[in-house]
Amino acid sequence: MGAFIAAATGFPAVVFTAALAVVVLYWLLVALGAADAHGHGHAHVQVHARGHGQGRWLGGVPVTLAFSLFVAVGWLISFCASVLLVPSGPVGVLVGAVVLIGTGYVSWQATKLLVRPLHRLFPDEHGPSRLDFVGLTCTIRTGRVDAGFGQAEVRAADGSAATVQVRQTGNDALASGSTGLLYAYDEPGEFFWVAPYDSALDPRTGPGGNPG
Repeated sequence: MGAFIAAATGFPAVVFTAALAVVVLYWLLVALGAADAHGHGHAHVQVHARGHGQGRWLGGVPVTLAFSLFVAVGWLISFCASVLLVPSGPVGVLVGAVVLIGTGYVSWQATKLLVRPLHRLFPDEHGPSRLDFVGLTCTIRTGRVDAGFGQAEVRAADGSAATVQVRQTGNDALASGSTGLLYAYDEPGEFFWVAPYDSALDPRTGPGGNPG
């Protein structure tokens, strides 16, 4: 056991040992429901994200899974190399540095091979884009909305909530808790233009309309 610990905490294996400890802790949190296995945040987030695709890496699998494989393979290689190849003393530091670089490269290549058959388990998913929110109603979450300030909460088609930046051109009363309509999106400013929502003017819910 002493030799095992010495090899795992010696250079260069200690680099991957530390990373492996983080990975194990992360997956324990996932098992307890305190973290997301896909690397995504909770639904109530700012809409500056680019959809679910940003949580993908190496052939379309979640970044957390790919990184975990990379660390696990790297730890195994570096541990075996530490036991078999790295001598003690100053020369061992030099050899260990070469082993560390080689381990990173081999682990990267091995991870790319391992994730290929896993891609089918993680079909491409695209979260709601900003333009999907245009035409939806929202709930104002700030005390005021003007040409330079304002936030609102909007719900996507999948039921997830997002907090977005909103602006208005006029001086309509849009206080916290009021309902607004997102009618346009400003790409350079990354905000939505909002106007007070009047259900009587909505053909889906107004007189003669068919709600739902």
